[in-house]
Amino acid sequence: MTSTQFARQPARAAAAAFIGTMIEWYDFYIYATASALIFGKLFFPMSSPFVSTMASLGTFAAGFFARPIGGVVFGHWGDRVGRKKALMVTLVMMGVATVGIGLLPGYASAGVVAPVLLIALRLFQGIAVGGEWGGAVLMASEHAPAGRRTFLASFAQLGSPAGLILSLLFFRAVSNLSEADFLSWGWRLPFLSSAVLLAVGFYIRVGVAESPEFARLVENERTAKLPAVEVMRTAWRTVALCMGVCTVAIGGIYFTNTFMLSYTTQTLGLDRKLILDCLFIVALLQLCVQPLAASLAEKFGTARLLKGAAFASVFAPYPMFMLVQTGRAPLIVAGIGITLTFMAAIYSAMAGFLSNAFETRVRYSGISLSYQLCGAIAGGLTPLVGTLLAHRFPGTWLPLALFYSLLSSITLLSIARLDASTRSRAAIGAVTP
Repeated sequence: MTSTQFARQPARAAAAAFIGTMIEWYDFYIYATASALIFGKLFFPMSSPFVSTMASLGTFAAGFFARPIGGVVFGHWGDRVGRKKALMVTLVMMGVATVGIGLLPGYASAGVVAPVLLIALRLFQGIAVGGEWGGAVLMASEHAPAGRRTFLASFAQLGSPAGLILSLLFFRAVSNLSEADFLSWGWRLPFLSSAVLLAVGFYIRVGVAESPEFARLVENERTAKLPAVEVMRTAWRTVALCMGVCTVAIGGIYFTNTFMLSYTTQTLGLDRKLILDCLFIVALLQLCVQPLAASLAEKFGTARLLKGAAFASVFAPYPMFMLVQTGRAPLIVAGIGITLTFMAAIYSAMAGFLSNAFETRVRYSGISLSYQLCGAIAGGLTPLVGTLLAHRFPGTWLPLALFYSLLSSITLLSIARLDASTRSRAAIGAVTP
């Protein structure tokens, strides 16, 4: 590799992390949207719309429960064989699973086989995305020059709102079809389009070199034999704190973009197209907030920005629900936008914050386990808990707001504790001969 090519690697790594995670999250989000809007009718037809929706959201949660498996498998591979190779495999796995979902028959034509295949492909998606996130963050952050880790790592996080925007655009377009065409074939188009995105993402990632930090580990023969075992044996408290840091960033996005989709259309009776339009505008806001938050984190301190955003997030859901209840598009956008601004700031800055918490030799496994275990709990269960609360307490949004405040409080306390722990280890390292 020439010196010019080497100098370009940080930017290429960040761009590849963004494109790759955008494609992976596009695939994940179109499933989330479909599970809230249509999968209950197609794969779980029951007399009660509530039961059908819960069954559909249950398959959505199943993908989250598979994510820790992906974190362990690809964390091990990424810490042993290399970040790049692991990321190439996860990208292909996700694309194949998503296209497969788009080809599935419904319950009416295939019976119980249809939901069984849907769940199997959803688990395949979960394993793929479980290995994707940690590798994308590390490929960007470990290529970063000194002082730029938080900002470049945030490009992997930027793929989430970009993928959400793509998914909403596709579903908004097919929502213009008649109800019969939408149920018959229109919903399949966003899934089948993943084949094109997969080819683009694969081409871009091939051109990125392996992480220089991992390359040094290999050169010095310091790779871990069983990285997941080692990280849980030596740093399980750090894993637990990192899970807490991720709680509202993961749970919050599925609260606002999955649960709120079913809540506003089914509980409040608002039009599906109206809500998709509102969520699209909010996703554009998230796309703008995240790089700004990452820049501010580098300027004022990552931990300081994370603490401030988490504190504000505790109080954000109350104005959100008051504004959403009006049913007016500008107020819905403003309400969800308030909550999402603070959540997006946390999501953007936490990648670099978490990657600094683990040694290089077990870093892929450490951040993957933390993020994906949290995803299985906070991400997978949040839409289900929200739906249960809305059903159990009809006519009031206060229990829903309190639930969101709880997620935010967990994150705030975990950020403070992990920051203190990291500072303590740094101080010990500074005085140790």
